[in-house]
Amino acid sequence: MALKKRHGRHSVRRHWLINTIGTVVIVLLIIEILLILAVRSYYYSAAKQYVTSKMNIVTNAVMQNANDATVNYNSEIRSVVEAYPDKDKVELMAVKTDGSIDITSSGFSPEQDVSLEDYFEAKKASNGTASAVFKLPSGEKVIAVTSMISPRGSEYEALRMVSSMKGVDSQIMFVIMIITAVVVAVVLVIFFSGMFFIRSIVYPVIKIGEIARNFAKGDFSERIEKKSDDEVGELCDSINYMADELSNTEQMKNEFISSVSHELRTPLTAIKGWSETLTTIGDDEETFRKGMRVITSETERLSQMVEELLDFSRIQDNRLQLQKATIDILAELGETVLIYQERARALGIKLDYYEPEMLPFVYGDKNRLRQVFINIVDNAIKYSDKGDTVSVEAYEQDGEICITVSDTGIGISKEDLPRIKTKFFKANHTRRGSGIGLAVADEIIARHNGTLTIKSEQGVGTTVMITLPCIEQKKKADDKSTVSVELISNDVKPSE
Repeated sequence: MALKKRHGRHSVRRHWLINTIGTVVIVLLIIEILLILAVRSYYYSAAKQYVTSKMNIVTNAVMQNANDATVNYNSEIRSVVEAYPDKDKVELMAVKTDGSIDITSSGFSPEQDVSLEDYFEAKKASNGTASAVFKLPSGEKVIAVTSMISPRGSEYEALRMVSSMKGVDSQIMFVIMIITAVVVAVVLVIFFSGMFFIRSIVYPVIKIGEIARNFAKGDFSERIEKKSDDEVGELCDSINYMADELSNTEQMKNEFISSVSHELRTPLTAIKGWSETLTTIGDDEETFRKGMRVITSETERLSQMVEELLDFSRIQDNRLQLQKATIDILAELGETVLIYQERARALGIKLDYYEPEMLPFVYGDKNRLRQVFINIVDNAIKYSDKGDTVSVEAYEQDGEICITVSDTGIGISKEDLPRIKTKFFKANHTRRGSGIGLAVADEIIARHNGTLTIKSEQGVGTTVMITLPCIEQKKKADDKSTVSVELISNDVKPSE
């Protein structure tokens, strides 16, 4: 685990170094090489032009009187070479017709194995001039320029200038060092700025990973500190929000388990107690009937709780199936009220039912809608005390059937009201219930294209309104959809 963790921490840096810095370095190296080649070509061309210009001055002076028979060109050429004024920078040589160097401006004879590449190239050149860069046997790099001359009666056929490239190479090296320093500086700037950027991402991500692992273990106490308003900051906000929601869900789940355990234990205790009692009462018929009523009632209560849990599971897995048909909503609502009239009377709660003469039919699942009515009326009675009133009313409004269940019970606080239909949530833990009945009811009504809204004020009471589309409205909507489909199909022409 530690190895994987360490590998994960370094992978982003490694990928960044390879993909970004590696690419930048390669590109900069290519640019540097091209710049070095361009600089070298520029300086070498300048050196060649410099020596060639000096050679042209000398050759023009020598060839000025090339056809004058009175001039001794051999002596003239020796005089020009020996008296050359720039011999401290450039060495001037006179080359005989046999290719040997006879005299030089420095007074020293050149070494025997010195390259004469420029001389042989000049003999082939149409303009009689050529140059070459080479190293002397001593290792010194020089540039040589040869220009062919042909004065009448002269034993010399070419003049040759040789200049050291040491100064030029030194200047080129200086420029290369500047270019290299700039490239290194650019790489370092990119590297350190990139590392700072990577650190600003990697470290928060590492922290997010550590806290996320704690979330996976069920520890939702820690939160991620937001240090920026960028995408990483938004990620921190999202994960903190997720942790809050998970923490709330975990808390509601624990409360739900506790509540369900209590709700299951109460009827089971009653059933067990009366079962043991019935085995010992003998022929006491009254006690037997009373015990059987309790057992039947508590068994029905257990069955209802189990059905709620199964429905919730089906909703979570999207397996809740509705058997829809045309139904009389008043029949289902009236039967629900009838079921709870006796219970309300026994608890000292007044149950009023304002039944209209007739309502349009509804297309829906009668068993599921009755389940919703039972849940809503049961909640109204459950959260009311002795002397309170529960009112049930049904009416048609704007093509919809509206069913309201109002009570004058304990009500719901403003803080709990927005979450009252959330799974596992219970606004009041002193009253029986699993906390999933309203979530299931809301889902069932939503699947009937209706709405379930709750208005409540603590200490005043609660009103639940259910709206369901009338079957006539549904038929109109279906007819409209059919007409739209037909219009669309008529607009579509078969391909030819």
